[in-house]
Amino acid sequence: MSLAIKNIDESNREEILKLKVSKSQESFIETIKECLDEASEDSKWRTVGVYDKDTAVGFAMYALFLDEGKNGRVWLDRFLISQEHQGKGYGENGIKLLIKQLYDEYGYKKIYLSVYDINKKAIALYKKIGFDFNGEVDLKGEKVMVINLDNTDN
Repeated sequence: MSLAIKNIDESNREEILKLKVSKSQESFIETIKECLDEASEDSKWRTVGVYDKDTAVGFAMYALFLDEGKNGRVWLDRFLISQEHQGKGYGENGIKLLIKQLYDEYGYKKIYLSVYDINKKAIALYKKIGFDFNGEVDLKGEKVMVINLDNTDN
């Protein structure tokens, strides 16, 4: 496995749009097209593909929200591994790579995400990596999790 994060542009947009989660996971995340459309309307969003060598295996969307908290919050807002690539370690390794990218890009020690409490597999993965619930619930009813990089080996 040789994972890399690549920005999404016209050269890889179509291959990223082909990535799909399983039917049972569709209610947990917006479609990639919806995410790309949202990002095109708001410049704070970053959209990236997760690649194993030259193969797109996943998608993520993140941003720094300066209007949240005292100094703003970095959100890993969307993350998925395409169904045919799930169960191969891409989720854990992709999240770890994204955490590094977000820290390198923004310099914040805390990274936030939100998850539906019925998404047990995602919650288990996030907890394994070091995320914990902080007691908040977002506007869509998802529970907020945060990782503090001062408390991890990342």
